[in-house]
Amino acid sequence: MFDLTFFITRAVQQGIPLLYGSTGETLTEKSGNLNLGIPGVMYVGAMSGVIGAFFYEQSAKGALNPVLAVLIPLLSCLFGSLCMGLIYSVLTVSLRANQNVTGLALTTFGVGFGNFFGGALIKLAGSDVPSIALSATSACFKRSLPFASKLGWFGQVFLSYSFLAYAAVIISLLVAYVLKRTRIGLHLRAVGENPATADAAGISVGRYKYWATCIGSMIAGLGGIYYVMDYASGVWSNDGFGDRGWLAIALVIFTIWRPNVGVLASFLFGGLYILHMYIPSGMNLATKELYKMIPYIVTLVVLVVTSMRNKRENLPPQSLGLSYFREER
Repeated sequence: MFDLTFFITRAVQQGIPLLYGSTGETLTEKSGNLNLGIPGVMYVGAMSGVIGAFFYEQSAKGALNPVLAVLIPLLSCLFGSLCMGLIYSVLTVSLRANQNVTGLALTTFGVGFGNFFGGALIKLAGSDVPSIALSATSACFKRSLPFASKLGWFGQVFLSYSFLAYAAVIISLLVAYVLKRTRIGLHLRAVGENPATADAAGISVGRYKYWATCIGSMIAGLGGIYYVMDYASGVWSNDGFGDRGWLAIALVIFTIWRPNVGVLASFLFGGLYILHMYIPSGMNLATKELYKMIPYIVTLVVLVVTSMRNKRENLPPQSLGLSYFREER
């Protein structure tokens, strides 16, 4: 029997990593940088957090401090994601390398980084299976409001999530406010639309690109640590992250570069991502694989519709994917 309350809960949990990834990528793209390395950034963020959690659990020997058990993986995640953002910025902003090639290279590097250190940690842990479980740390991340279970379906749908889930919504709304309502957001959008004009107006193009890319990468990295510590209950498996990074990039197009719209859109994508599990398909595995294409088909339809409308507010930044060279003004 189909349980709508459980489905909505799982859709939200599935959508949180997508929300982190799409929010970070939207902020990055608003500066004119097209970072196709977001899947790698999320992978490195997740792996960095796992490394921090693993060594803290090993040193604590079961007596975990809940604050440190959350803080150490979070800081490790943010540091790893920041390094990825810096690498991308140095190559594309300072050295003016091709953004598409750089992004794809970072994705390949990020996946390799995660698999290499993931395999190393599995050997250190002496695990009999190709995965590592950080259940003690995960329990600290997954704590929810104690009274949520007493409020029935309302508590399960709205109040049963961990702090990182609510942080994702808050960060997304905050980024939307900054982009739309503040001077910093105005300058950032100017850099993304026409960096030469912004430079002539006294706006530091390179600084804004660096900040937007690095902060966007750190936000995206939080999606990786959320997936491992919350959604996967602290279990790390190589190549277990799936295509969520690419789906987050697709979500940027789906939301028309609006982080506030991304809140509901990510939950919708989360539902579409797991919908194949609830559609009867019998033993026909080919049909079930086709159902997995639903989120991408929806994205293509939205892209076609928005392109036909041809409104300026529905289009990406004009300089998206183009490196800025001051002497070419």
